[in-house]
Amino acid sequence: MASGETREALHRFGLARDQLSAALAGAAGLTASELAALEQLELNGPMSQRQLGERLALSSGGTTLLVDRLERAGLVVRRPHPADRRAVRLELSRPDAGLTAVEDYEEAVTALVRRLSADERQVVTEFLRAAAAEASGTAERLRLERASRRRRGRPGRSRVPGGKTGRDPAG
Repeated sequence: MASGETREALHRFGLARDQLSAALAGAAGLTASELAALEQLELNGPMSQRQLGERLALSSGGTTLLVDRLERAGLVVRRPHPADRRAVRLELSRPDAGLTAVEDYEEAVTALVRRLSADERQVVTEFLRAAAAEASGTAERLRLERASRRRRGRPGRSRVPGGKTGRDPAG
């Protein structure tokens, strides 16, 4: 198999995962950002509002609004930080956080993983961890570049399909 096929397969998986996220959010009556926040808390455990905002690439105001909505819906709680009395940590209010629709998908993926040998699982896991690290690193670099442009008073420029350049509405 050529490396281009593997890259394409990973890209297709990413797009399919985006579709799944949109469908899960809709089924749970959530926005995509709300679902992403719940997934971050589920996978990474309690975190500060700032950490969550950074992981979701949201402004502090946008993060506050998001967390307020999740708290009103009973999906997250704000708790005092155990080591910093000025800080607050966000936690899921319950383990499933209303995302029971994902169980069938998780069971199917678990069945796929079981079909792999131990060596294959190790290779796939290492590849996915490395790909995730590259994605996270690139996202952080882009976030820092955007913040640097804003500090210099130069909003970012974005490319839109068709090659046209336009002002970045978030910049």
